[in-house]
Amino acid sequence: MQAPHESPHRPTRFADGRQPARILVTGGAGFIGSRFVNALLDGSLPEFGKPEVRVLDALTYAGNLANLAPVGDCPRLRIFQGDICDRSAVAQAMAGVDLVVHFAAESHVDRSIDDADAFVRTNVLGTQVLLQEALAIRPGLFVHVSTDEVYGSIPVGSWPEDHPLSPNSPYAASKASSDLLALAYHRTHGLPVCVTRCSNNYGPYQYPEKIIPLFTSNLLDGRTVPLYGDGGNRRDWLHVNDHCRGIALVARGGRPGEVYNIGGGAELTNVELTERLLKLCGADWSAVRQVPDRKGHDQRYSVDYTKIATELGYAPRITIDEGLEQTVRWYRENHAWWTPVKRGR
Repeated sequence: MQAPHESPHRPTRFADGRQPARILVTGGAGFIGSRFVNALLDGSLPEFGKPEVRVLDALTYAGNLANLAPVGDCPRLRIFQGDICDRSAVAQAMAGVDLVVHFAAESHVDRSIDDADAFVRTNVLGTQVLLQEALAIRPGLFVHVSTDEVYGSIPVGSWPEDHPLSPNSPYAASKASSDLLALAYHRTHGLPVCVTRCSNNYGPYQYPEKIIPLFTSNLLDGRTVPLYGDGGNRRDWLHVNDHCRGIALVARGGRPGEVYNIGGGAELTNVELTERLLKLCGADWSAVRQVPDRKGHDQRYSVDYTKIATELGYAPRITIDEGLEQTVRWYRENHAWWTPVKRGR
């Protein structure tokens, strides 16, 4: 995290005590979205009161209603199965909401390299459909959840929010496009929009195509794990619970038209991450197989999250050691969740 930005203090979005009575969470059955929905309904985010929470999710391979099982019986949860590119489905789910938190996206870089069609359709067109429908109802805030990958790669230092976008993968390019659309709807139409850009997330219920759940589940099954190239690529790791707290702060107090980076402050190379996962899973380096590096593999990501810290009081609470230990324990104790997910992949 770098030196603080010079930003005036602004009152929170709901400083008058009004609570958003209805919240729409797109992609709310996915990894991060479902954690946010659970937090809204299980009391982890008491500042939101007791809202009705609507989930709009297409329930594709990464959307799983089992992710919402802890709050599945809550009468304040409504689930809409639908595609964010479907205007009628979006209009039905969004009608009368006070807050939109937009997680829904295609998000796996490898898949975008193989076939970018779904990424452009969902991430760009889907976001535009949501923004256009939001113009009709004018929610108090539209939070567009994005990624640090839109900045490209940075050899040293950390990206502030005003750093030029330089995406290198089709996935990152589609997210950068959706960021620009969201900000354009604010500037053109006055739609109250905030954009968040996060570091690499990890935690329970993450679909096992990403490195931490893939490596953990493989190692727990006694299988090998594929390490790209020399394993020197560096990432900042952010526990999903910390990410959801950061999003909640932006949803409550973010300034419309602004971008907020949300970081974890835990930078590791892929080799260092692999070493930790091997130890936690009781395995050694004989379980690691090096594979050719991914096309266009960014070397290092690092976000400067001074802005959200200064304006909204954000700080990550879960250390990487604590978070990885908890995550591996969850996968060890929840074979019944990830085994069928991997078989159906």
